[in-house]
Amino acid sequence: MAKVPAAAVAASGLVGGYAIARWTKKRPLGGVALAAAGSVAAYEWNRQAGARAAAGLGAAYVAAFAGSHPLAKKIGAWPAVFAVAGGMAAASWAVTRRSA
Repeated sequence: MAKVPAAAVAASGLVGGYAIARWTKKRPLGGVALAAAGSVAAYEWNRQAGARAAAGLGAAYVAAFAGSHPLAKKIGAWPAVFAVAGGMAAASWAVTRRSA
């Protein structure tokens, strides 16, 4: 099976979770997608960089999700989601690139 970078999984989870919640009008369904992608990313972070890095990146993932809400009031929903997804991907790449 082809390996997908954890940075892409995390960013996709944030974007995909929002997209699913918005288009289905079922927020819990978006939350399931967000959590599933976060779990896969956390597994990869732990495998690639260790438990401390995985814990830190997991906290950043949750903070990105939470931070997108007030940011959306300032710049709009989609720009906020893309901004936090990009930030999360960059953080993930920065932490895991040394150990890949």
